[in-house]
Amino acid sequence: MTESIDDLTVTYTEGGIETTKELDKVVLSRGSWATILYRYQDWDRAKNAYGPERFTIRRYQKRNGEYRQQSKFNISSQAQAQAIVDALQSWLGKT
Repeated sequence: MTESIDDLTVTYTEGGIETTKELDKVVLSRGSWATILYRYQDWDRAKNAYGPERFTIRRYQKRNGEYRQQSKFNISSQAQAQAIVDALQSWLGKT
């Protein structure tokens, strides 16, 4: 596992192919419980190309000096991501 928040990633390689490619990340909270929002793409073997951008929120807990993933929420589409943004903006009074 990872000792530093900056080293946490969703990048995954299998069989020499980067099947999950991290495009960006934003650390939403730090400390013994860390929350990170990732932007990534999955490799589509059928098309031999990366698919659309996806988003996931991961929650990590630091135990014994290492961060371990505790939970995740995958945002299923850009439409769902926009709905989340719209709801947060309306709640924060920034419509």
